[in-house]
Amino acid sequence: MSNPVICIGAALVDELYSASKPMLLATTNDATVHRSAGGVSRNIAHQLALLSVPVQLISVFGNDGDGDWLKAICDYTGIKLDASITTNSLTGRYTGILNADGSLFTALITHAALHLITPEHLENNSSLLLTASHIIADANISPESVSWLAAFADKHKIPFIIEPVSVPPAQKLSTLNFKGVFMVTPNEDELPALCSSKNSIMQIQAQELLNRGVQKVWLHKGVEGSVLFTDGKVITLHAPEIPQVKDCTGAGDGSLSGFIMAKYLGMNDEESLKVAHTLSAEILQLDGAIATHLTQEKLLNSVSKYY
Repeated sequence: MSNPVICIGAALVDELYSASKPMLLATTNDATVHRSAGGVSRNIAHQLALLSVPVQLISVFGNDGDGDWLKAICDYTGIKLDASITTNSLTGRYTGILNADGSLFTALITHAALHLITPEHLENNSSLLLTASHIIADANISPESVSWLAAFADKHKIPFIIEPVSVPPAQKLSTLNFKGVFMVTPNEDELPALCSSKNSIMQIQAQELLNRGVQKVWLHKGVEGSVLFTDGKVITLHAPEIPQVKDCTGAGDGSLSGFIMAKYLGMNDEESLKVAHTLSAEILQLDGAIATHLTQEKLLNSVSKYY
């Protein structure tokens, strides 16, 4: 097996409720529901596995029916779970409420016991981590574990990527030393949450993170596309035009999956961004967070459809 991408963080059951009409507060809203396997790190691992990239997932599963279901999906997809944990806690759950246009109205999350992914657990599985081509951690794990991974990646020259997930977990990293971090991937809300200063200019916010040691800051701007900041260089790419957004859940996870697949294949930053945006565009037109219809070849051939 080639060196895997190792994803570390949440594996959840996703329940997405889509309103059929504009949301009304403090009353009943008609909706449809879609249930799927989710969690940021699990989503990324699932998409990469479908794109023929070898993957290991380090997560926490409850010793319950939901946990068994998630592990069965991982096994079927080809995601290895050699360093994952099964606990007597309930499996985590993400409940999203979507507006009629597919945008997120609000969401609730209950985590499995991700505090069990400790620096000690990671140290005990360092032989597996040493095999990684890339390491990705979502900010649902503890800042102490993120710091351990940054130091480990720096020592062993393994590209390490942090996905902030949302504002509350991003805020936990606002004073973290990012030496050893290859890339962070915030959106416009998460970027200031990662910063210790109160400056509101995104270029200055990105520069703060670069000054703290990260090599690349990839800012996601929704319909405006994304911007990749490195020291001395900025790359901007517009978002693809798509006919209709069906479900925004997982588009960011898919975007990162596309970027990592492209890097795994040796592509440069500009090429990797186009692959990333293409995968995100495909996911936005589907129910759920995973583009199950795409193979690596189909994804690469789809780039020309959008760019």
